[in-house]
Amino acid sequence: MALNIVLIEPEIPNNTGNIGRLALASGSHLHLVKPFGFKIDDTRLKRAGLDYWQHLSVNYYESIDEFFDVNKDKNMAFLSSHGSKSHWNIPFEDGMFLVFGKESVGLPKAIVEKHSDKLFKIPVYSEHVRSLNLANAVSIVVYEGLKHMT
Repeated sequence: MALNIVLIEPEIPNNTGNIGRLALASGSHLHLVKPFGFKIDDTRLKRAGLDYWQHLSVNYYESIDEFFDVNKDKNMAFLSSHGSKSHWNIPFEDGMFLVFGKESVGLPKAIVEKHSDKLFKIPVYSEHVRSLNLANAVSIVVYEGLKHMT
């Protein structure tokens, strides 16, 4: 029972480090798609990931195109504030890829448009909040998925 967490062009090392720790704790695999907004040896990434990073299952991709070429036949759900369906409706299954965009703008428009049938959002109940922190959003969705798969 494992999920795949995909970060498209992550920008904040602390978020990526925390998501790495979450991936390890949840038995998930992490996929990081370049370009990053930081260097992979950034001390903030390592600090947030603590000494767990060495145990993490992580794949790196040079571009969005490479990621989709390598994983074209995989079952994916895309998370975006532009989704019309709630993350509670994701049909979770073992090995599923959960795809998240970068902190500043989310998923690229082309991905949102191409995969609109697999686009989900986490409900936000205040008009004063545009979106959740990326690490928090990943945590919510991953543990919801684990709940459905156990």
